[in-house]
Amino acid sequence: MKALVTTMRNLLSIIVILLVFLPAGLHATEEYARQTGRACGVCHIDPAGGGPLTKEGDIFRNDLRIKGLYRPLTTTQHIVRLIIGYLHMMTAIIWFGAILYVHLLLKPAYAARGLPKGELLLGWGSMIIMGVTGTLLTVARVPSFRVLFHTRFGILLTVKILLFLIMFASAAVVTFIIGPRLRKKKMEAIKAHKQDLTIEELAQFDGKEDRPAYLAYKGRIYDVSGSRLWKGGAHMRKHLAGFDLTDAIKQAPHGEDRIMGMPEIGNLIESRETIKRPLHERVFYFFAYMNLVFVFLIIFVISLWRWW
Repeated sequence: MKALVTTMRNLLSIIVILLVFLPAGLHATEEYARQTGRACGVCHIDPAGGGPLTKEGDIFRNDLRIKGLYRPLTTTQHIVRLIIGYLHMMTAIIWFGAILYVHLLLKPAYAARGLPKGELLLGWGSMIIMGVTGTLLTVARVPSFRVLFHTRFGILLTVKILLFLIMFASAAVVTFIIGPRLRKKKMEAIKAHKQDLTIEELAQFDGKEDRPAYLAYKGRIYDVSGSRLWKGGAHMRKHLAGFDLTDAIKQAPHGEDRIMGMPEIGNLIESRETIKRPLHERVFYFFAYMNLVFVFLIIFVISLWRWW
């Protein structure tokens, strides 16, 4: 399982790097070619585009500068923009990778128990850095608002910005409105501290933030809070407390005696009735899957920008 997680992380990192970092042969010249209806070789000495300009290319560039559609940068400005761009891309990889990891491996139910502080800090830190660096990069690249709505690059950039703003707004709703309600529900379950628990009630005892760590095995519930191997509610970064691990233990290198040697709390019982998720929890799941879709949309927009 650990090898699978590591492989998935590396694969996701490689995919994002390929989509974001690899250059696309100076495709910025294509925008000018579309405006003039001429080939790249008309304005560039190199027929493939990019590099030194011909006399006609200089005239066209100067005309763009007069219209406010071209903004030359000094060497220092290029270096600063490179540093800012690097931070922007690295933060995007971390943020997108975290979203994909939670959805593909941990599942949104992991966060539905209550938003862990570590994930909150990572998420908000990433969004703030991306927002600041993205704004600076946009100012450096876009000389006027007209570019955002009348050029292919500007339209794609505008779509990407709107998707980010929606994700930012949903994160604010989850953090400040839904999050407190999820924590309240969790605290109510902990205070009840029943001996016999349903699978939904068991999920509240995940061993995080000083909560007890329980797990179920063959219909019995065990308290692993005192085990150093279950510190923070996780065992060897493979298994999480708050779940029925009957099937997972079969693949463990040790026997069931390790589990059955833990303090026994009670029985795992079936839910007495079908429980309808409260509105705030349903909204949480909606935002969670919406953000997953938005991650793929943003990567698709970047792909259109780079390779279409």
